[in-house]
Amino acid sequence: MSKIALANTGSSYGIVRQLIAFIDDLLMRSAQISIRNGDLPRFGL
Repeated sequence: MSKIALANTGSSYGIVRQLIAFIDDLLMRSAQISIRNGDLPRFGL
């Protein structure tokens, strides 16, 4: 039973990592565009 529960949480961690990476990429692109336009980038969500 513990192996099944561990396998399920392992896959959800992968999804969470992808979501965090996607959000990080969006924030970095937004900051790069702001810098290119001469504005101060907004940090965070």
